[in-house]
Amino acid sequence: RSALGAMAQLLYPEYVSAVFEYQTEVMLKNLEIYKQAMGDRIQIVWISGTDFGTQNAGFFSTDIFKELYKPYYKKMNDWVHQNTSWKTFYHTCGSVVSFLDDFVEMGMDIINPVQLSATGMDARMLKDKYGDKLTFWGGGVDTQEVLPRGTPEQVKAQVKERLEILSKGGGYVFNTIHNIVGNTPVENIAAAFEAVQEFNRS
Repeated sequence: RSALGAMAQLLYPEYVSAVFEYQTEVMLKNLEIYKQAMGDRIQIVWISGTDFGTQNAGFFSTDIFKELYKPYYKKMNDWVHQNTSWKTFYHTCGSVVSFLDDFVEMGMDIINPVQLSATGMDARMLKDKYGDKLTFWGGGVDTQEVLPRGTPEQVKAQVKERLEILSKGGGYVFNTIHNIVGNTPVENIAAAFEAVQEFNRS
């Protein structure tokens, strides 16, 4: 997620691949340990917290993702799906719309935080195109502008709109877009919870 890291992917792809290969082998061993210790008591396993997007686009090209990331994530997803009943959870902020087809192909189950404020991350498009392939965990209210700076009425309106779109047909877990920032009005946080309750009662 740094400029140095991005440069390394371009300048030393073989080295980066070797690092990812090692990390993947370690992760697969850890997954086996989790399975032995917990079995089906685990429902969701966090695979990655790497941000692939900025506010406006991906951190790198889809070609780099396909070459340097996708094979290793697919290997982990395949192991989980072949050996357990768990679902795989990925956290990636930003505009990741260009990677979504690859996310599906590599076996991702859950994507978070669904940053709908980023370029191209339209709620209706995401639900229509990927709603039967991915579970959306997040996207419930914008934590950059609406929740910290809007009115309670604006918060409620956005929460209900997002729920109307993303929860249709299932495959949605309500959550804010990332963490609630400091100085967010308590009234706005309460309004978000109230909006969810009102939506569920309607």
